[in-house]
Amino acid sequence: MKLGILSDTHDNLVNLLAVLEICRERGIDTLIHCGDLAGLEMVSHFEGFRTIYTLGNMDFASGAIKKRFEKMHPDNFVGLVFEGQFNGVPVAATHSHVEGKVMDLVRSQRYQWVFHGHTHQKRDEVVHGVRIVNPGALGGLSKEPRSFCIIDLAAEAVEFVKV
Repeated sequence: MKLGILSDTHDNLVNLLAVLEICRERGIDTLIHCGDLAGLEMVSHFEGFRTIYTLGNMDFASGAIKKRFEKMHPDNFVGLVFEGQFNGVPVAATHSHVEGKVMDLVRSQRYQWVFHGHTHQKRDEVVHGVRIVNPGALGGLSKEPRSFCIIDLAAEAVEFVKV
């Protein structure tokens, strides 16, 4: 199973639409967005995808974002931390603005993968046997080129895609 992992959109509609098109072209129907979508109007563009959304520090309309995502697809999730499985592979996701949360998830040893955003910097490393991935940012302050990533859970592969 392949997942699209994105984060820190910060209302950059052009980059979001580019990512969603790439995911459609590659047959990816499940996305994990690690927070800071920012504007409520951005949610409607996720139509047709199952979306796991972890709230970020810039998601001021969090209640409305939650309602809109949940209305779009019965399997959508919105919250501070997602903990679940895809094809039997345990994963967790968070924005990571809550200090220590990523490492708490890693130390729990309950997940094979932990996804996060917030730093606007790509990350792919293994800590205590857990693969930690940050897809980079689609908007906001530019620390590095805009990116998201595609995760192939079966192959245990991470592909960073520049937008």
